Amino acid sequence: MKLHEYQAKQIFAKHGVRIPRGALAENLQDLRKIAEELGGKVVLKAQVLVGGRGKAGGIKKALSVDSAVEIAEKMFGSSLKGEIVKKIYLEELIEIKEEWYLSIALDRVEKCYSLIFSTAGGIDIEEIAQKFPEKVIKVKIDPRWGLWDYQTREVLSKAKISSELWKELSNVIKALYKILVEYEAELVEINPLALTPNGLIAADAKINIDDNALFRHKDLEALREYGGVDEVERKALAEGLNYVKLDGYVGVIANGAGMAMATMDLIYLGGGKPANFLDIGGGAGAETAKKAFEILSMDKNVKVIFMNIFGGITRCDEVAMGIVKAFKELNLSVPIILRLSGTNEEEGRRIIEKELSGKVEVVETMEEGARRAVEVAKWQ
Repeated sequence: MKLHEYQAKQIFAKHGVRIPRGALAENLQDLRKIAEELGGKVVLKAQVLVGGRGKAGGIKKALSVDSAVEIAEKMFGSSLKGEIVKKIYLEELIEIKEEWYLSIALDRVEKCYSLIFSTAGGIDIEEIAQKFPEKVIKVKIDPRWGLWDYQTREVLSKAKISSELWKELSNVIKALYKILVEYEAELVEINPLALTPNGLIAADAKINIDDNALFRHKDLEALREYGGVDEVERKALAEGLNYVKLDGYVGVIANGAGMAMATMDLIYLGGGKPANFLDIGGGAGAETAKKAFEILSMDKNVKVIFMNIFGGITRCDEVAMGIVKAFKELNLSVPIILRLSGTNEEEGRRIIEKELSGKVEVVETMEEGARRAVEVAKWQ
C-alpha cells in the first residue's frame, strides 16, 4: 500500500523529521487560501500514487498566489501518468543548498533491510546509481538486531558529511528506521532530503506499507486509495483477492498461488497466454468464487476462463455453488472450463451438472483443462 506524500509527511513530522509548512487542497478556493497563508511562494504537488511526478509535470513552483491558482486550474482534473489529479499539496518554497537521497527498504534477496544514502539526490535512485555509482552508499541492517549507531556513523563517514550535521542526519536516519519497523513498511524514502540554511528538511516523502501487515494498522488501511492500477485490479484489491493482470486471453482462477502459477505454465505450454493470475485462497467459499468470476468478467480480453480447483481445505461443492451464483447474478457469457478434484468433488460435479449442464465444461485433469481452454479461446 502506497501512501500519498502528504500522508507520509504527517508520519515523518510525528517522528521528529522536519518537513516544510504545507497543507492539502482539493479545490481552488482552499488552494488560494493556503497559498496566501504560506506567503505566496509555494510548490504545488499533485497527489497521485505514481512515480516520476516531477518529470510528468506534477510538481510546479509558483511565486505568487495568483500564479499558484493559475497552475492549479490546469493541474486539477488533469491526467498524470494515467491518474486523475484530485488533490494538490501546497508547500512553502524553501531555499535548498544541496539535495540528498535517503531510504531504508526491505531487501528480500538479502533477507535484511537496506539503508541507502547519496549526496546526489533529487533524481530517481536508479538514475543516481547509473550516473554517480561512487556516491551511493548502502548498508545492510539485520532485522534481528536493528540499526546500530556504528552503521549510521559508517554512512556519514563514507559520504563525507560535515561533522556539524552528523547528529541531525543520524536522528533522521534513526527516525526513518523507527517508522519502517513501527508501520511494517517495505520502503521509507526521502528524495530529496534538502540541506537548507536552517538544517535538514524532508522535501519529499514516500512510505510503502506491506499489504500483509495492514490488518494490524487499521488507521492506515482506512487511508487506502487504489491509484496506479486499472479498474479490474482496483476491484480485486477492494475485494481482497490476489490478482495480477497479464496481457493474455485465458482467464485463470485457482486456489493457491502455486496452483495458479502451475496452471499458467500449462496454458503457456499449450500455446496460449494467461490473462491473469488469480488465487482465491485455500479456504475459498461460494462468495469468493463468485467474486473471482466477477473480476474476470470485467476484463474484455478474457475469451475463456479455466478454473482449476484442488480441494483440500477448499470444498469443491462450495466452489460449485459459487459458480452457479455467478451465472445467475452476473449473466456470464464467457466459456468456462472447470477442474474439480478433492474434498466433496462428487457433490461439486453433481451441482454443476444439475444447475449448469451445457454451460460449464468439466475436465478430469489440469493438463486437460489447460489444453481445452487454449482450444476454446481460439474459437472465440
